[in-house]
Amino acid sequence: MNPWILLAISICLEIVATNLLKVSDGFTKLLPTVGSLVLYAISFYFVSIVFRTLSVGLVYAIWSGVGIVLTAIVAYFAFGQKIDTAGLIGMALIISGVLVINLFSQTGH
Repeated sequence: MNPWILLAISICLEIVATNLLKVSDGFTKLLPTVGSLVLYAISFYFVSIVFRTLSVGLVYAIWSGVGIVLTAIVAYFAFGQKIDTAGLIGMALIISGVLVINLFSQTGH
């Protein structure tokens, strides 16, 4: 399978898993806890497959950067968590960094 598609799937699974951690209420609710752990395991499995063909630095920058931004957006809508100006600036810098790596770095090419 295309490593970029696997990376996108891995990121989506990680985002859902992270938000399930919030729902698990400190691992006190069984289903969200199990769901989170299972989705993290699948996410890590997929990203490990991606590492076979793409560089670790590139993959991890994209996986963590996109994961941070999308998790914050999901938390905003799902849990009403606020994103202040500093948070927006930080996320813009994360997105900028991922773009610089993808567009200008030879790390992953």
